[in-house]
Amino acid sequence: MSLPHLTEARADLVREVEVTDEHGVRQTLQIPAERDLTVYVDRRELVTLMTLGARPEWLVLGYLRNQRLVRSPEEVESITVDWEVGAAAVRTRSGIERIEERTAKRVVTTGCGQGSVFGGLMDEVNALALPEARLAQGQLYAIVNAIRLQESTYKSAGSVHGCALFRGPEMLVFVEDVGRHNAIDTIAGWMWMHGVSTDHARPDEPFVFYTTGRLTSEMVIKSAQMGVALVVSRSGITQMGHAIAAQIGLCAIGRATNRHFYCYTAPERLLWQPELASAPRQAG
Repeated sequence: MSLPHLTEARADLVREVEVTDEHGVRQTLQIPAERDLTVYVDRRELVTLMTLGARPEWLVLGYLRNQRLVRSPEEVESITVDWEVGAAAVRTRSGIERIEERTAKRVVTTGCGQGSVFGGLMDEVNALALPEARLAQGQLYAIVNAIRLQESTYKSAGSVHGCALFRGPEMLVFVEDVGRHNAIDTIAGWMWMHGVSTDHARPDEPFVFYTTGRLTSEMVIKSAQMGVALVVSRSGITQMGHAIAAQIGLCAIGRATNRHFYCYTAPERLLWQPELASAPRQAG
């Protein structure tokens, strides 16, 4: 079977608004252009996502993947996004088995924009298996620096989260959205459409997921489902995120800025180079 056909319905990421500063002076600023996207699967309404709309087709495909509603991209025939009506129409090749039962229970998450996952996702944690992967401390610093230099909507308009997938220190894809759960779903969809798998990663070039947002249980589980054993955040980690990461052996690194970080779980996945912590920061 072939990969699904996707439209390319990109939307403007920012819009201009007038504001008044602390001096009473009027000026124009850019803000993120948040919009709603209702997803229909085989004409059945599934969920409404609040998104910037940068790559909505990848977002929808990744959402289906991370909710475990589809097991491979070949199960999806097409995803058609129409911003005039704010809808994404998903056509599968053979339907989704027991979709009503599998989507009946929802868990509201701590994701920005009040995300939600279907209950079955939380029940399958024990079945998650992560690949062997270790990250050198120097590679971690290279990742943090790459994010620092990345041009982004956040720098121009703020109020969004950024996520990225790295292979070693190489950034493969960078995505921003109003919620970090949307950004990771978009990366999951990108991985499927580009045939990127973590199964055969080189030991010295592990896959690493980076997020500007906190590491919640949802972020940890979705990273593990994508086969990523190392997750880095500019923010911290929640209690449930920590518990699940420790349970499945995922290396969760938080408060990662400049040369500082905390390794919350699975420190054995890091190749420690503590002497680098005191080295001068790379210019850029």
